[in-house]
Amino acid sequence: MGGGPAPHPAHRHLVETEKRALVCACTACSLLFDRPGATTGRYRAVPNRYLTDPDRPLDDGAWELLQIPVGVAFFFCNAALDRLVALYPSPAGATESELDPQTWQSVLGASRLAALLEPDVEALLLHRAEGRTTCHLVPIDVCYELVGRMRLLWQGFDGGAEARAALRTFFEQVERRAKVPAKTTEGVRLP
Repeated sequence: MGGGPAPHPAHRHLVETEKRALVCACTACSLLFDRPGATTGRYRAVPNRYLTDPDRPLDDGAWELLQIPVGVAFFFCNAALDRLVALYPSPAGATESELDPQTWQSVLGASRLAALLEPDVEALLLHRAEGRTTCHLVPIDVCYELVGRMRLLWQGFDGGAEARAALRTFFEQVERRAKVPAKTTEGVRLP
């Protein structure tokens, strides 16, 4: 079993927005939902971008405000509910955490990555390990891939060595794929 997010060359994923479900689509069909103006409707194509913002680290105080009981969480904007959803992997699958909108705003809301986040199809993925917290903007299917992997590998109270190794490998691959977004000023991209 691989340890990190892998692109799916034969197919892509779409989000069925009303059901909050991922569905597979061939590349040709997914292109119908991947063009400008296709951001509404029943299905939305999951993009394949990975971003990071090294200028905005999260400290322990910020993590504590989120009240997430584990070291991994992801946040996405649910357009149908018109609210932010916070989830974390658990042995039972994706577990939703109540998140006060003001807490979101103070911790992540003003970040560059939050401003770039596409509703329903991308998430901010946070990982707290070894005294630091990283934040990446990733495709939403990658988050659920991580949830599935943790559910499959989890053993005992702390997950076990195999789950911890898979988590480490997963985030190493996310780090390698992530790019720093170009800075913009009033809609003008800066080099």
